[in-house]
Amino acid sequence: MKESTALILEGGSLRCMFTAGVTDMFLANEIEFPCVAGVSAGSLSGLNYISKQMGRTAKVSIDYIKDKRYVGFRNLIRYRSVFNFDFLFDEIGKELLPFDEEAFYESAQRYVAFATDCKTGELVDFEKGKTEELMKGCRSSGSMPLLSPIVTVDGMECLDGGIANPIPIDWALKEGYEKIVVVLTRQEGYRKHPTSKTMLKAYERVYKEYPYLLEKLQQVPDHYNEIQETITSLEKEGRIFVIRPEKPVAVSRVEKNVQKLRDLYEIGKKVANKRMQDMLEYLE
Repeated sequence: MKESTALILEGGSLRCMFTAGVTDMFLANEIEFPCVAGVSAGSLSGLNYISKQMGRTAKVSIDYIKDKRYVGFRNLIRYRSVFNFDFLFDEIGKELLPFDEEAFYESAQRYVAFATDCKTGELVDFEKGKTEELMKGCRSSGSMPLLSPIVTVDGMECLDGGIANPIPIDWALKEGYEKIVVVLTRQEGYRKHPTSKTMLKAYERVYKEYPYLLEKLQQVPDHYNEIQETITSLEKEGRIFVIRPEKPVAVSRVEKNVQKLRDLYEIGKKVANKRMQDMLEYLE
């Protein structure tokens, strides 16, 4: 595959079970993208894709989604986060279902995780081989506003990358990538609704010391919808290739229904297989 090829993975919390199915089919077909860039939960899917641990992303969610040590609103009290990232990166990542760090770091593939700098509101990138605290960067990338604490990485206070840019296609274009495959977690035509007044007030209360972050949070729906319009245009022009769910995804950000998670994973595999030949032709 040409070096000027990139894979962009959208976030979406547990909706990324779709992404897990797609990337596992890439592994099954020995498709190795030279650059993998992910936002939020997409960055976590990217880790397991580069370490070539087929099934690990799905297994973590399916096996531990009902484990109170991992997910639960009670964790907000103890860890200030619905998802207990200490448990995910330490106990799961090192003992229960080990992440193959050696394979990940030895891979020639470029890996970038994106987060939002709370002080500037701008997108920041954490790259393998360049960022000393890479796993902390991945943690900050998936730290959802209100549901997770701010994470300090390389001296920056960071939150979910989706706040600044949920699908960083513009980054890939600026980096010079000529072929870009984008994996989305929402169906074609999906658009975000305006943020509720209740949510906006909660943002203002919690992040009053971060005016630029607040501004970006308020702009999230409009920004997301603009990016979707750009994706539609670029896809029609043949400049990017998009893999997305064919129907609305019935999985919430903190989904507890294991069968729904399994189904979404299988849907991801099915859609990837269906789109595989067209994608390979596009990449050629």
